[in-house]
Amino acid sequence: MFPWWRGGMLPSRHHHRMPELPEVETVRAGAEPHLRGRRLLGVELRRKDLRWPMPAAALRGLVGRTCTGITRRSKYLLLAFDGERAPMALVHLGMTGRFLVEPLASGASRPEWRLHEHWRMDFGDRLVRFIDPRRFGALDVTDKAGAATHKLLRDLGQEPLEPGFDGAFLHRVSRKRTTKVKTLLMDGNVLVGVGNIYASESCWRAKVRPRRAAKSLTRAQCDALAAAIRTVLTAAIRAGGTSFRDYVGVDEDAGYFARELAVYERAGKPCPRCRAPIRHATDGGRSTYWCSGCQR
Repeated sequence: MFPWWRGGMLPSRHHHRMPELPEVETVRAGAEPHLRGRRLLGVELRRKDLRWPMPAAALRGLVGRTCTGITRRSKYLLLAFDGERAPMALVHLGMTGRFLVEPLASGASRPEWRLHEHWRMDFGDRLVRFIDPRRFGALDVTDKAGAATHKLLRDLGQEPLEPGFDGAFLHRVSRKRTTKVKTLLMDGNVLVGVGNIYASESCWRAKVRPRRAAKSLTRAQCDALAAAIRTVLTAAIRAGGTSFRDYVGVDEDAGYFARELAVYERAGKPCPRCRAPIRHATDGGRSTYWCSGCQR
């Protein structure tokens, strides 16, 4: 497999946590150079559905087309193809999905199917393999014109690493909201891709307590929080994401952003900034971590 990044520190208690924006962006960036410009020779499905049925006929319609690139919308990968209507394969990793790109020598036989491997795309000297033990992933087909209104994409919120996301945006969407700050950041209809780990880390970096009411944020705090979210997500992408038990990149290497976590899963330990103890609480089944001293 291709070594896009190195590292591999696995957090001890990460079990079946959903890959978020940095993990999906890492997969996208790793896969695109090896699929773009290659012709799809075949699609094989080992089952009819994952989380939802897979459109076998539409997927077969991609065969013979050339991949023109891979983009990302929230946690969805969009593999674009040439030809009439510019179709796209829409992929979601779910909780345990692995989107792997395997190089193949010219004329080499295809490898045996792995346990929990559900579909493949054959690009000749590159084989895409999708492995998903819990089958919460998804594979669908849309086209360039219909992507924005696709049922899985149409209600998604603002991308945090694209124009339009800043302190003014956060200040606007937080007014009159009694929900907690971290809950707002994780609302995919408002803001996409900021998962549990990255929300806690961003709040720490911005010195904002994650469990305070969103409407209580000042404009200055919204500016700091928006900047922190961009910084944390960018750093996580640079590190290849944060590896969970199931998440790996397209070459099966692990992400190592876990080495940079300041508060997440560090309850009782001293804050790296002020040395006060890190606190922990559970909100809606999700763990929240913050510094008891410097986050207000």
